[in-house]
Amino acid sequence: MISRLFHVSLYVLFVSSHTKASSPSEDLTNYVNPFIGTEGQGYPGTAINGGNVFPGPALPFGVVKFGIDTTAFDWTNVDANAGYTPDGYVTGVSMLHESGTGATPTYGFVHQMPLSTLENVNVLDNFTYMQERVEPDVASVGYYKTVLANGVSAELTATAHAGLVQYNFTSGSERHILVDVSHMLPSSGEAQHSQFYSNGFLARSPHGTKYQGYGVYRGGFSSRPDAPVYFCAEFDTTPEKVTLFSGPYTDPYWPNSTLPHIDPPVFTDATSVSGGQTYYSYARRIGGLFTFPSNTTTLKSKIGVSLINSDKACQYIASELTSWSLEPYISSVVAEWNSEVLSKVTTTDKSNLTLLEMLYSSLYKMHLMPSDRTGENPNWDTEEPTYDDFYTLWDTFRCLNSYYLLTAPKRAADIVRSLIDVWRWERFMPDARSGNYNGRVQGGSNADNVLADAYIKGLSAPEYGINWTDAYAAMKTDAELVPYNTFDYGDPTGSVKEGRGALPDWLSLGYVSMYDPDEGTGFGRCISRTVEYGLNDFALSQVAKDLAPKDYVKYFNRSAGWQQIWQHNLTSLNFTGFLAPLYANGTRDPSYSPLNCGVWCSWLDVTYEGLPWEYTWSIPYDMSTLISFMGGPELTESRLDAMFIPGLQDVSVGAGNGAGTAIFNPGNEPSFGTPFLYNYLEKRQWKSVMRSGEIINQYYSNGRDGVPGNSDAGALESWMVWNLLGLYPMVTQDVYLILSPWFSDLNISVACNKTLKITTEGLDQGPYIQSLTVNGESWNKSWLTHGDLINGNGGSLHFVLGGEQTEWDVGDVPPSPGHLDLGIRN
Repeated sequence: MISRLFHVSLYVLFVSSHTKASSPSEDLTNYVNPFIGTEGQGYPGTAINGGNVFPGPALPFGVVKFGIDTTAFDWTNVDANAGYTPDGYVTGVSMLHESGTGATPTYGFVHQMPLSTLENVNVLDNFTYMQERVEPDVASVGYYKTVLANGVSAELTATAHAGLVQYNFTSGSERHILVDVSHMLPSSGEAQHSQFYSNGFLARSPHGTKYQGYGVYRGGFSSRPDAPVYFCAEFDTTPEKVTLFSGPYTDPYWPNSTLPHIDPPVFTDATSVSGGQTYYSYARRIGGLFTFPSNTTTLKSKIGVSLINSDKACQYIASELTSWSLEPYISSVVAEWNSEVLSKVTTTDKSNLTLLEMLYSSLYKMHLMPSDRTGENPNWDTEEPTYDDFYTLWDTFRCLNSYYLLTAPKRAADIVRSLIDVWRWERFMPDARSGNYNGRVQGGSNADNVLADAYIKGLSAPEYGINWTDAYAAMKTDAELVPYNTFDYGDPTGSVKEGRGALPDWLSLGYVSMYDPDEGTGFGRCISRTVEYGLNDFALSQVAKDLAPKDYVKYFNRSAGWQQIWQHNLTSLNFTGFLAPLYANGTRDPSYSPLNCGVWCSWLDVTYEGLPWEYTWSIPYDMSTLISFMGGPELTESRLDAMFIPGLQDVSVGAGNGAGTAIFNPGNEPSFGTPFLYNYLEKRQWKSVMRSGEIINQYYSNGRDGVPGNSDAGALESWMVWNLLGLYPMVTQDVYLILSPWFSDLNISVACNKTLKITTEGLDQGPYIQSLTVNGESWNKSWLTHGDLINGNGGSLHFVLGGEQTEWDVGDVPPSPGHLDLGIRN
């Protein structure tokens, strides 16, 4: 617990350097713990219900995320989504990983594994050579070390497109490096979306100090088709022997991978080996075994990765790894994280080391994804930025993308340009994308929200280079064009690849109808998609105001579609009026309860990763209508209070992100904005502050289990960071809800070259606002605008806090720019 009320540090003694004011020369990476979020709350030492965070070295948005790959011992509860599990055995190091993702693992490509013996080893079966770790792994920004039971340790660092590994051999008489081109992260479930090796090629230099080639892989979360990943590597020591090998194709899908026997490989002294026919997706597995002199104590390898060709991977080694020493690259990674990310939030308040570690570790994980693959687009020639690994915008649009808009608008603009470029070439922007392939869509077409948020917060300016004519056309494609049905096994009712799979209902009925397998009508996630499509259309309306005025009214009216499924007389927990599923013929399911989503709150249920009770709050653009439907401010307040009562949740909310027993779920994004909706009730802002403190104290920490579920590419961390800053963004609106800062002073770099200054008095007295000034003016509203934060050379907020729950917010409540009552009273 972080003890918000009196802001008491959990640490008593601090080194003197931690009491100095932040400065450009301060190394803020000292506050970053890459292991936060790698273990699950309630499951110490395991990744069960953990954040699936990637703990290895990487640059901000770097292509390469260099880390260990491990097994998992409880496959019914966890996959090694980022390659890493705390308790698994190491099967190698690899270059490409995601961070914070759930569902089926993606990547784990470009592999090496150090071996000290070949006894009982089948190079096609990593269970025969996997190694226990005999010391705790060590990680810091730009550096990772693991020590294996076979007497070998591996130290890693990374650049944008390459990595350097140093192996230290401390025992045994043999020194081998195994390269398995078919290596990948396996999955324990969702066979349709598991990864598969398809084919490959490996060639070595005559003396064996270099090798290059490619592997072809398919599957993963996006169900991408066959696509190659190219690599190039070199060693600092000449091997005394090199043999290449090939072996039969094996199925890596976990339930089928416990084969009683894997045929041994065929070894060759040739200088190259291939999987067979180039376009054959069940080719032979291939790899190489590099054997070094027995007196080798230290061995280093440089590895480059490209999606274009292996020569380019070699060029990355030449340009990015000019030394064989790890230290200059570790220092370079540290410097880049400091300059691009961490130094954008500084404070002289070093009284609570726990909070500092939570803040800067979260900022770190918020900038690992998506991957900046500009110049690495294998599918089309473009002058636009290229980003991949949106995993997913459904997770990040609510507050992570808004953080980029405020603190790194040029980066945010490049991400937007990349989304639009995908639309130019592939007809739809992604909601999720990995391996240069769109999929899977969990709800709405949420790139629309990201684009609208960027537009209203100033990225319409020419210097950001966004073609807004194309941007609006891309958004309109989502709103009008039905994507083809992918017949995903999770939801065969419509596309989960891109766009709005339930658009036929939205266009014809004005809502998404409930799936009826007997009648062959309706769609999965009917309530949550109705709500999300409404937000998507509101996003379109905000851009259409300027760019397509004739479209404005249409999309504005469509955004109120949620009212068509509002059942005014439906009662739950003594509250009346809830979202409720409708069949296509307008009838209802009499057994429906807003406390039950179906089975798992998943693809074919009525809501996705949240209960219908929770989705009832998901109308941020028209809170005034929602409050009236709930019976007015007093009943709305009571209903909000009920969200946080333990024990009211009566069904799993899906995806391993269930945290707590209240209806409010801190581990899933549909709950993100709910604790702060008290700001829409006059004189109740103090309750938003109260909820903020309760949630952070209960579910977040600087421990390895310090994230309440999948990090979701930094989405959960971004939620916490906004709380620590004392603000929360309402996406697609020019509105930030005011909370209460957790530091006495903060300087935040905003709008490229401005500084937002947040200062606080009385932090040790309590978290509640006694008075507030914004840009020098007394303030009585519980919200402010983007312009207020970047005013002049930067905005200024001065909070006076205390223990009294003061009703200071007597000004106008936050606006409802989407206010429209359709007059439907079901």
